[in-house]
Amino acid sequence: MSLDAITLSVIQAALQQTCDEMDLAFSRAAFSPVIAEANDRSDGIYSALDGSLIAQGNQGLPVFVGVMQYSTRTIIEMIAEGRCLPPEEGDIFIVNDPYLGGTHLMDVRFAMPVWRGGKIFCWLSNTGHWPDIGGAVPGGFSASATAVEQEGLRLPPVKLFKRGKLDPEIYAIITSNIRVADQRIGDIRAQAAALRVGQDRLFAILDRYGDDTVTAAIAELRSRAAEQMRACISAIPDGVYRSKAFVDSDGVVDEPLTIALAVEKKGDQLVFDFAGSSKPCAGPMNSVLATTMSSVYLAIRHIFPDVPMSAGAFEPLTVIRPEGTFLDAKYPRPVSGCAAEVSQRIAEAVFAAMVQAVPDRVTAAPAGSSGNFALGGHDPQRGRDFVMYQISGGGYGGNGREDGLSNGCSTIGISKSPPVEIMEQAYPVIYRHYKLREGSGGAGQHRGGFGLAYEVELLRGEARASFVMDHGRVGPQGVLGGSDGAVNTVTVFRDGATHVPKHLSKEQDIPLKAGDRVRVETPGGGGYGNPRERDPALVKRDVAMGYYTAEEAERLFGGSAG
Repeated sequence: MSLDAITLSVIQAALQQTCDEMDLAFSRAAFSPVIAEANDRSDGIYSALDGSLIAQGNQGLPVFVGVMQYSTRTIIEMIAEGRCLPPEEGDIFIVNDPYLGGTHLMDVRFAMPVWRGGKIFCWLSNTGHWPDIGGAVPGGFSASATAVEQEGLRLPPVKLFKRGKLDPEIYAIITSNIRVADQRIGDIRAQAAALRVGQDRLFAILDRYGDDTVTAAIAELRSRAAEQMRACISAIPDGVYRSKAFVDSDGVVDEPLTIALAVEKKGDQLVFDFAGSSKPCAGPMNSVLATTMSSVYLAIRHIFPDVPMSAGAFEPLTVIRPEGTFLDAKYPRPVSGCAAEVSQRIAEAVFAAMVQAVPDRVTAAPAGSSGNFALGGHDPQRGRDFVMYQISGGGYGGNGREDGLSNGCSTIGISKSPPVEIMEQAYPVIYRHYKLREGSGGAGQHRGGFGLAYEVELLRGEARASFVMDHGRVGPQGVLGGSDGAVNTVTVFRDGATHVPKHLSKEQDIPLKAGDRVRVETPGGGGYGNPRERDPALVKRDVAMGYYTAEEAERLFGGSAG
């Protein structure tokens, strides 16, 4: 079928708008601040044949661009093999198993088949970060877990909704294994409602243009995305570009983990080889294959943002399976840090390699940590338990044109810290300060952006704090002569004493009582280019803004500070 350019463009925009509306419906209806305010979620449309990506919302987390494709594909395969019940109209499957195309256990996926004329036209899927999924510590971020069972409830694909109705038995199993279970119904209903909104919008598109026309448009859009990505790659000089990135530790063994990457560009293809990376680790910083591949995709998405997101954009990208490394985790390796932390080290390795090839398109390393801080306890004033999950931004790396963004979201997503007012309303805490971490960006011709500094105090009751963060040992990499950004720091003030985690930004089950405080300072981005070549007017502006003292500016930028 031949489609004119206008029809193709309108259908493309309509599919994108469908995903965006699902994202908005999910956030607006969810109970948990991490979804409702921080937008730690994503929605998309996937092929009925193999689960490949058709479209994903602009406001969804990019790291889910690959993993929802793999988890949807896994559901389709398990149905074909008889390992899942066959789908019926109104069914919604739930799955969070990391080894079946997932991330960590807290990222819970729903998948719903869309029926037309008695057969499945496509699948709609979304992911939401639940603030708790059971396991050893509130929030699921067990920094010293040595097996996935310690991280929480692991769900294979099962029907949570059957013919449109919530299955009370499956729901009871889930809520019997997680904390603050009574609050999860709001997130579950919101997640399901988002899929139904997507189905309604999709039906409107199909009714207007016809199933065959939309099917033809989807195929053409995939083909064009592949063609556009190949054109972008063709402009890169042929060669092999190498880099390394480092994870502070796995939370159990206090030694860094290495991500070694070789990117080979040949013709219109890129091949990513992680041979030489560290072996599987004891702690929760292992990455499952779907997350590793998705991390590569999102990094390339940063470099070539104009290529439309569909499975076609991935076709010119080959990721050699990193067997025998911590980037190809297999059961029962713990994985709570894979999506939020290791994924960003993988992206950093891609940036560090590609900046050698296309320096005008790639930034120095961003902060590269989601700042995962979970606080769980009992609020005596309200007479109920709580689990608070705080994510935080950091500085982006400088680039060939300008300084890095300050307090930007993590590399892997669009999630932002929930407003302080919302957190103080929902949980028994008060933020003593919440501000820019001045001076944390790496020096460069274009300096890195600044991180965030905040301090939160427990007001009443007792709680346990857990952290799974990174970049506490080495800051985000500067490039082309730029300096590294400042490292992540975590400090706990309890019983009049100061405590710094042994693993710097990873620890679990730190007991807190009223009056105890936690201070977090997130990394700044890496600097880009020689700091001595920075425009003196920009240095003076930074000093005037209070980002640096005159002495600091002179030390970092030399003659530029004069």
